[in-house]
Amino acid sequence: MSPLGAGLILQLTLAAIAMVTALTVAPAMRAKATGTLSTLLALAGLVTGVVAMSGATGGILIPVALPMDPLILAPDRLGGLFMVIVSFVGVLVTIFGISSATGPASSRTAWAALPVFLVGMQLVPAATDSVSFLLAWEVMTLGSTVLLMADHASRISVASAGIWYSAMSQLSFFLVLAGFAVMAAATGGTSFATLATIEPGSWAANLAFVLFLLGFGGKAELVPLHVWVPRVLPEAPSHVSAAMSGAMVKIGVYGALLVCVRLLPEAPPWWGILIMILGGASALYGILQASVSSDLKVLLAYSTTENMGLVFLGLGASVLLRSYDATAAADAALIAALLLAVSHAVFKATLFLGAGAIIHATGERNLDHLGGLGSRMPWTALSFGVASLGAAAIPITSGFVAEWMLLQSLIHGGRLDGEVVSVAASVAMPLAVAVIALTAGLALLTFVKAYGIAFLARPRSSAAALAREVPPLMRIALTLGALAVLALGLIPGPVAAVVAATVGPQTALAAVPIGLGGVALPGIGAVLDPIMLVVLSALVAIPILIAIVVSARTHPARVSELPWGGGGSRARPRMQYTATSYAEPLVRVFDDVLKPSRDVQVTHVGESRYLVERVTVEQRVSDVIETRLYRPVLNLLQRYGILARHVANGSIHRYLTYSFVAFLIVLIVVSL
Repeated sequence: MSPLGAGLILQLTLAAIAMVTALTVAPAMRAKATGTLSTLLALAGLVTGVVAMSGATGGILIPVALPMDPLILAPDRLGGLFMVIVSFVGVLVTIFGISSATGPASSRTAWAALPVFLVGMQLVPAATDSVSFLLAWEVMTLGSTVLLMADHASRISVASAGIWYSAMSQLSFFLVLAGFAVMAAATGGTSFATLATIEPGSWAANLAFVLFLLGFGGKAELVPLHVWVPRVLPEAPSHVSAAMSGAMVKIGVYGALLVCVRLLPEAPPWWGILIMILGGASALYGILQASVSSDLKVLLAYSTTENMGLVFLGLGASVLLRSYDATAAADAALIAALLLAVSHAVFKATLFLGAGAIIHATGERNLDHLGGLGSRMPWTALSFGVASLGAAAIPITSGFVAEWMLLQSLIHGGRLDGEVVSVAASVAMPLAVAVIALTAGLALLTFVKAYGIAFLARPRSSAAALAREVPPLMRIALTLGALAVLALGLIPGPVAAVVAATVGPQTALAAVPIGLGGVALPGIGAVLDPIMLVVLSALVAIPILIAIVVSARTHPARVSELPWGGGGSRARPRMQYTATSYAEPLVRVFDDVLKPSRDVQVTHVGESRYLVERVTVEQRVSDVIETRLYRPVLNLLQRYGILARHVANGSIHRYLTYSFVAFLIVLIVVSL
């Protein structure tokens, strides 16, 4: 048996053992036993993915007694990359979950669903045909749904989130199923090798592409199919949120890459333009919603929409540029999209785990009620801070490298040998650069808010004041995630070369390692050396630090009691910025997009019309797409559903009439 086949069988075996263990072991040992087995499952997937990325062949055959192409699990290089992504995130969340899962999240049902969820995500990239792909997809969806619904009995918000998630997941599934059905009808097979023989540019290829884009885009949180995200990720247990945001949404990215790189590589330009429009809109809308949110997990959920928008923006740019034979820039954009996916998996999983650590220590996820956690939770503060730097695309982090490469491909993509590639590309590339610039600025503001309000200044509640550091296993998961963010940022050359090789031999030449860990894009003449950035930053920072230390020793701090504050003393937490006040200018600037609702309540002293005791201002920013698009449609369907109840009112005479009319219709159709 090949190493790939052995690895896949080991993953399935470990998943089955973990499920049985979760259902049979005593509650006192359930978390440690099942969590350890789930970690081993993730490690097995990590090793199998690395073997697949090395170019190894082989797999396992699933016997079926139907007249169809065989079901084979055999990941190629690209599938191996995404198996590594989901498995690494799986290692972090399983280690974290051993200590963090409490209450309903630690039930036997929840722990049994975790290995199902993990193995489902691992098997989707291993599929080589549409049937096994869809089966693994449903296993993944089933496991995640059970994990989400763990606490549905005590919190109605979880039940509501579960309905939204189930509906949107099945919508994505049926769109993907319809895409495969169109291709299978046109090619006569279900294997990816057969599906790839579809005629380029045909109506079937175009229809399948649109269905796939909507289906995989829904799983990857693209606007307007993102509405499940701000409901589901905040309500799921924190380690499950990290797995869903860091790993599961990458399955949507993998599906889009499978279509654009493997199944339908010869794409017309409008495909790339459509992908870029959806990606750009998702990036802007996601970061706008994140920047004004005061709920930490909602903020991170919308930030995921922004990051996935950037991934699809890079993929769309690659498709568009390749259609005009701008191969070098197209390869750079494709590698950037892959690096963005890898980077996001690491820093967003760390951020959600950091949010879980905050909730574990304080019971709060509202930033307005936090503060001062930096001194009370130093390990969490450091890990969350590093991941925030990655999310804000600050140099020497993974996020910076990926966005730098995407910008380079877009800047050089409008021209080929000094000549304009096309009018469409020359217009689309500058607009995409503007989108990235705006999202980068808003992302920096968003994560300055998230980190500063949560970890700095004074505690704004007793829960924050009494917070203590989380248990060791949770700290280990956070530290591993933060180290991965820094490692991907400091050695982008080897990482980019490995990622580029997963797409194909030609793309592998688009990113070349240089120096100690830098990367060069020879096709477009761009070079990045993070080590030199670190050295230059140190040359600037060290003299400043020396001056600060010398000044502090020369002029020691003096403590004096002020007879009155006069604006010079910030004795109360209420005098500090909150997340809401910090984002207020943005809400006003983007008022027409966000459509906030404000409620001002004035409480007077006694019966006086002039003396005011208290003024309460409440501001809410809802999801405009949900309220303006989904709500009217759902209300209309509900109205017709109520009317349809009158059709089935229990009258036997009415039911006999229905049967008679149906019988007449059948006779008429048969006679014709």
